[in-house]
Amino acid sequence: MNSTGKTLHWAVDKWLAPTPAMPARVTRLSRMRGHGGRCVCVETARPSGLLAIFFFRHADGSWNVFPPAAQRPAMNGMRVA
Repeated sequence: MNSTGKTLHWAVDKWLAPTPAMPARVTRLSRMRGHGGRCVCVETARPSGLLAIFFFRHADGSWNVFPPAAQRPAMNGMRVA
């Protein structure tokens, strides 16, 4: 388990609330360009139609519906003696 407790199973339960009658299934696995993070698409059938959500894995191991922030170059103001 990750340090935040936000596993993929937790995120799918929160956002899709699958049931035995309407299970959720992973339809796509991929790696994101640049930093190699993971992304999965999970879908489930609803009375109104198919619902699909992308989940993104963050550096702390948590899964969220938004991608991780891009790492940008930064300057450090440390003084060297």
